[in-house]
Amino acid sequence: MLCVKNASIKGLYKSLYKQYGKQSWWPAEAPFEVMVGAILTQNTAWSNVEKAIANLRRAGVLEPLLLDEISQPELAELIRPSGYFNIKARRLKEFCCWFVARGGLEGLSKADTLTLRNDLLAVHGIGPETADDILLYAFKRPVFVIDTYTRRLFTRTGLATGEEKYDILRIMVEEALDCNVDDMNEFHGLIVKHAKEHCRVKPLCECCPVSLP
Repeated sequence: MLCVKNASIKGLYKSLYKQYGKQSWWPAEAPFEVMVGAILTQNTAWSNVEKAIANLRRAGVLEPLLLDEISQPELAELIRPSGYFNIKARRLKEFCCWFVARGGLEGLSKADTLTLRNDLLAVHGIGPETADDILLYAFKRPVFVIDTYTRRLFTRTGLATGEEKYDILRIMVEEALDCNVDDMNEFHGLIVKHAKEHCRVKPLCECCPVSLP
């Protein structure tokens, strides 16, 4: 059974990797698509995000300048499958305006990680999880993403109590993985994989394939 108290972060990572192998997250064709997906995935399943992104791609507007120019009602209709589409359309519009004004990927890449994170968090609708998704997967920065799956798994393995603040858990993982971007990328993808297959809201512990050293 996976839920062993006092498990180490590295031990959990190694066990998940041994079971599931390389995950190659984030599922996107370009950094900007990662950013769009990070905003659209708020409060919805990834399968819904894929439908919304497919709509944007078919409409030929999956680019920052084009999303900045399209009307908010048009954008909302295209991303309807992602849910909360009016709110997310507004957030995407504000994000694209900020992204273009800051020089796009090239301009933003010049900022150090802390500055870039603070700038992202200042954009309307961008919280810590969304900002860190963008930092890790679009900008390849050593910032770990703490999501619901991570909290659930860490609590069940004794790595956390469930009451820790977001940044406490984030820094804990970053230090344990020596701020290695590739490892943080894989670990987050593996956590998502395991949470969907076994560590669900109602866990399937009896048939859990992962053991800890």
